[in-house]
Amino acid sequence: MSSKKNMARSTAIVSSGIMISRALGFIRDVLIANFFGTKIFAQAYVVAFTVPNTLRKLVAEGAVNTVMVPVLTERRAKDSDKDFLRFANVLFNLFLASLSLITIIGILAAPALIKVIAPGFTVDSAKFCLTVELTRILFPFILLVGLTAYCIGILHTFKHFTAPAFASAVWNASVIAGILIFYQHLDIVHLALAVLAGGVLQLALQVFPVLKRGRFFDIRAGIFHKDAKKVGRLLLPRMVGAGVYQINIIVDRMLASLQFIVGRGAIAALYYGNRLFQLPLALFGVAIATVALPAMSSLAVERNVQKMKEMLSFSIRGMLFFMVPASVGLIMLSNPIIRVIFERGEFDSYATSITSSVLFFYAIGLAAYGGVNILVAAFHSMQDTITPVKAASLALIANIVFNVLLMSPLKAGGLALATSISGFVNLGFLLMILRRRIGGYGGAEILRSFVKILSASLIMGAVLYGLRITVVWSGGIRDAVSLILVILSGIAVYLLAARALRIREIRILSAWIKKD
Repeated sequence: MSSKKNMARSTAIVSSGIMISRALGFIRDVLIANFFGTKIFAQAYVVAFTVPNTLRKLVAEGAVNTVMVPVLTERRAKDSDKDFLRFANVLFNLFLASLSLITIIGILAAPALIKVIAPGFTVDSAKFCLTVELTRILFPFILLVGLTAYCIGILHTFKHFTAPAFASAVWNASVIAGILIFYQHLDIVHLALAVLAGGVLQLALQVFPVLKRGRFFDIRAGIFHKDAKKVGRLLLPRMVGAGVYQINIIVDRMLASLQFIVGRGAIAALYYGNRLFQLPLALFGVAIATVALPAMSSLAVERNVQKMKEMLSFSIRGMLFFMVPASVGLIMLSNPIIRVIFERGEFDSYATSITSSVLFFYAIGLAAYGGVNILVAAFHSMQDTITPVKAASLALIANIVFNVLLMSPLKAGGLALATSISGFVNLGFLLMILRRRIGGYGGAEILRSFVKILSASLIMGAVLYGLRITVVWSGGIRDAVSLILVILSGIAVYLLAARALRIREIRILSAWIKKD
């Protein structure tokens, strides 16, 4: 019972950190939009941050979440404290050396990188030079965040979750503080420096609890250890899988830089639209997949295929119950949502128009990406990491093809629609392969549930559309209040329609609320 309490406490700590981080991240994006809109400075910042942020996801997060913690945990259980410390310090030295090298190369190669990532910037020398300058300022972020990831891996190995849980929150808070400190004379370089300052602070937050657990960060340990190769072998497939998704983002930004095709401000519009798209995806799609993974993994180990199918079916239906209405809601309210959240300062009506178009088309693929998260978790529970990489590669090809086809007629919205279509391609491939692997998993029940959920969502959508065209959107706080009331009305209509259509998930939700 004690271990369950500890797990619940740790989960609550991690969840609190994530929620606070996302709230602060939302405030950060609103402030950036207020000062820079979708104009040249915002575009330069988004592109400049692309490479270090991509490397962060490949090297730092991939190493910690998938490779580093399991290996460290194994070594801590088998080795003496002295041997464990030596192995951990060898990993630190390897992290420090490789990330420092990457940082130096990135700073020196910044002009070449920008020519590849944003070829459209080369026609505007001022925009190109600014982006190169920002890239050079921001590249040390990969070193800071990589060392932070190393510290988080150590702390997770010792089952300490508090400091790691609030690392991103500290970073977001630092960026916000930097913006507010330079409020009167803020320029984009100040924003880049605030990002670096946040990286330093989130690293410092991890260093002190790590040092309490032993003599880590000892460079005298060298860079050679037999198990260090094992970390490298395990990390490579994980990086390939994550790399496919990151290539998708880079391709989108490359094409969005072609202003003569997609119009001005497309890169920043994609950034802001994707941030809002990711919110319901994280709250429902990723959350359900995260909870389902350990449950399905246990069932896979027990070879209880039938129970695993039931868990998979329930997870998909639960995801659809939340994601389909969220998708319809974002489609119906994309314009007022962007206007209320972002339209102020440098974020003008044109920025609202292109960003709401991006959000509209991103929202179409919301349920697809929620389903992909769950199906990837199912494959991982069976220790199959190759199939999701194949699916992501196929989706990448689809994304590139549809980007080229849709970017001219739909501008920035076409790039977002291509992303949504590639999500459905990914989902379809995973569904097909999983069915071959384990047989049927309640497809008819999922389809019945989907039809009912879609029906309830369309009823809600009709009400939202009626309210949207009825409300007088006059700006200011009145719009914010109106939007909140419209959203609450939509939620109420959806829940009533779900109950009337006897959607099973509404009964499960009601029972859960009454139980709590």
